[in-house]
Amino acid sequence: MSLNLEQYVSEFSAQNINGEHLLQLDGSKLKALGITSSQDRAIIKKKLKEMKASLEKARKAQEKMEKQREKLRKKEQEQLQRKSKKAEKPSSDVTEGTNEQ
Repeated sequence: MSLNLEQYVSEFSAQNINGEHLLQLDGSKLKALGITSSQDRAIIKKKLKEMKASLEKARKAQEKMEKQREKLRKKEQEQLQRKSKKAEKPSSDVTEGTNEQ
């Protein structure tokens, strides 16, 4: 509808074209859906290309965020391990000191 192609809404609905199916459409599939105008198909294909690019960009951003979170988790885990090792070390020094006496 935002592309001023409302005349195709009923056919898309009748064919159960949702977001996932929409991204799979190409020129021949659009033609099969009854979009006979090459201009209308070109408009839809252009918008689909933009949507795919946007989706890919969002996916990459999500992956980057997940990698950053994982890196932060590992760093925190390493810091905790260092702290626990430092905490264990004085107690073992105290134990060794008492054995010497």
